[in-house]
Amino acid sequence: MPKPVRKAVFPVAGLGTRFLPATKAMPKEMLTLVDRPLIQHAVDEARAAGIEQFIFVTSRGKSALEDHFDSNPELRRTLQSRNKTQALAALDTTEIESGQFLFTRQREPLGLGHAVWCARHLVGDEPFAVLLADDVVLSKKPCLKQMIDSYNDVGGNVVAVVDVPREQTNRYGILDVASDDGRLASVKGLVEKPAPEQAPSTLSVIGRYILQPEIFSILDEQKTGAGGEIQLTDAMAQLIGKQPFHGLRYEGTRYDCGDKVGFIQANVAFALAHEDMSEAVRSVLKKML
Repeated sequence: MPKPVRKAVFPVAGLGTRFLPATKAMPKEMLTLVDRPLIQHAVDEARAAGIEQFIFVTSRGKSALEDHFDSNPELRRTLQSRNKTQALAALDTTEIESGQFLFTRQREPLGLGHAVWCARHLVGDEPFAVLLADDVVLSKKPCLKQMIDSYNDVGGNVVAVVDVPREQTNRYGILDVASDDGRLASVKGLVEKPAPEQAPSTLSVIGRYILQPEIFSILDEQKTGAGGEIQLTDAMAQLIGKQPFHGLRYEGTRYDCGDKVGFIQANVAFALAHEDMSEAVRSVLKKML
């Protein structure tokens, strides 16, 4: 049985320039998807997968993230005095216990690989998950739970993947596949943003990873790749052949909330999935369209 995945890293140091001016004074991860910030969707997914420690890689101006998951005694007392039981239940979902919520800083925006490397001392010598809050997956079974279930069978490293149109391979990290049963693909290579005619497949990695701690010794080299940044994809590629490496076609729909249109799509999809508001939203959309 592989070592359990108990820790998750959330790289949240980005500036969110695509959403300016909304993100001038507010972290982009605090943008609201229906009734919860993007970062809470990611944390809730990790909780549902059995994650016990939540490691945030932050930068200046991100204190709202810490406050969101902290306790708020004044607000709690006010809600209790007004008998707002539903609001209290919602408040409960935002709190992370002391000792389970850890922070480290990424002082310069040197890439996703560098952000993950910043968490090395908090992760230690054990497997860990990485969740990018921009990527949101709407599914019956949380995406990370699906990945951990597969990881428990095959061990090593597991990434969530989705087929993309071949003409879009130059936007993503693409798998070079050794074998594929239609759900789980064994990986023999990983290429960052290949041209469509050079892409080894159309299986694209999204923002969900289960990685072994050996990746930190590779990231220690601080080698830059595409865009002059320290790329997580480049480090992952060096683990292939040394450790099991698989891509999981997860069940669900992924929305890119780092893009304005994707963010709007996600809000509509999640609103329609809310039992208490789906019919009202559907009616409003029909009138608008």
